[in-house]
Amino acid sequence: MSNASFAKIPFWKQMLFVFGPGIVVMFADTDAGSIITAAQSGAQWGYRLLLLQFILIPILFITQELTVRLGITTGMGHGELIKHRFGKFWAWISVSTLIITCIGAMISEFTGIAGVGSLFGVPIWLSMSITVLFLSVIALTGSYRSVERIALLFGLFELVFFYVAWRAHPSGQEMMDHLMHMPIHDPHYLYLAAANIGAVIMPWMIFYQQSAVVDKKLKPEHLKAARWDTAIGAMITQLIMAAILVAAAATIGKKNPGVPLENVQHIASALTPFLGKNVGTLLFALGMTGAAFIAAIVVSLTAAWGLGEITGFKHSLEHHPKEAPWFYATYIIALVAGAILVASGINLVNLSVAVVVMNALLLPIVLGFLYLLALKALPVGYQLSRRYAIIVFIILASTALLGVWAGISGI
Repeated sequence: MSNASFAKIPFWKQMLFVFGPGIVVMFADTDAGSIITAAQSGAQWGYRLLLLQFILIPILFITQELTVRLGITTGMGHGELIKHRFGKFWAWISVSTLIITCIGAMISEFTGIAGVGSLFGVPIWLSMSITVLFLSVIALTGSYRSVERIALLFGLFELVFFYVAWRAHPSGQEMMDHLMHMPIHDPHYLYLAAANIGAVIMPWMIFYQQSAVVDKKLKPEHLKAARWDTAIGAMITQLIMAAILVAAAATIGKKNPGVPLENVQHIASALTPFLGKNVGTLLFALGMTGAAFIAAIVVSLTAAWGLGEITGFKHSLEHHPKEAPWFYATYIIALVAGAILVASGINLVNLSVAVVVMNALLLPIVLGFLYLLALKALPVGYQLSRRYAIIVFIILASTALLGVWAGISGI
């Protein structure tokens, strides 16, 4: 569709065409690790970390909008663009941080799925086998658009957390009291603050969305709708995080304040006295499964895209597996590796919080490359204005420094 013809159609139809990468990556942002982090925050600190969820909305949008702008205007994924602008050495440095966070994320997603399976008596080996098989078939038999639609379907399950929060009957007075008294000098509080920052802005999100808009073949005329896709997604993901935190604060945090969460079953069982055993277990299982599945798709695709971009191998879902064997092999290897590691019995809660804190510590590298690309790679007409460039620098630098400071202070 040409520039002129696309501009003439109603904006809501433009949104339907472009809609996808932003919503998908934002649903994946609220992954198993993020759910655990939000639940842990509410359980241990009540509503004292709630404000942070809303502060992070514009920061998340500004970050991801840069990836959209870069992908659409250059036609290159994040790793490929770094290689093109700064050389293969720096591309490998950037992709190395991606692989580290992808490994941690995959373990978190699969442990979340295994934990949900355990709620219903499904052995870990069986839930892992079904998950790897199902996600492999999705990629091997579909195009980007079909995979995107399936991912969105899984993401919709996360909306049940709004109902969970409502059924928990949170106290407005208690919420305001907690927001007025935040223990910013407590290292344990700072550790979870860093975890929440790392749970929102993850390296693989930046790689995924930039590669996704390229794989979807979005062009500059689609930029406005793509920004709305990203903005809506940023609001939804943080509202889901807030809902999980509120639900945990109003239930676990009220009944057993400060209690550490040990596993998925612990979280689910803690909610059931307030929501009913069957309803509580089912709702939590739906939300966690949807979050873990969509994140597993996104993370494994991101690893395959990132490696493909800097090695030069074909790296698109539009290619048949015979045309891009390394791309699909990387995708499946990431799934299998995550499943095998989960079978070792890793503690989900401790691992998930540690992974998102690690994300926070890696933010200077990730956001630094993103900002430099925004300054150097954007073509005329799409470059950052001087004022906006300063605002973006302040926001990204502050976020990176805050994440590192809070993470180091809380370790």
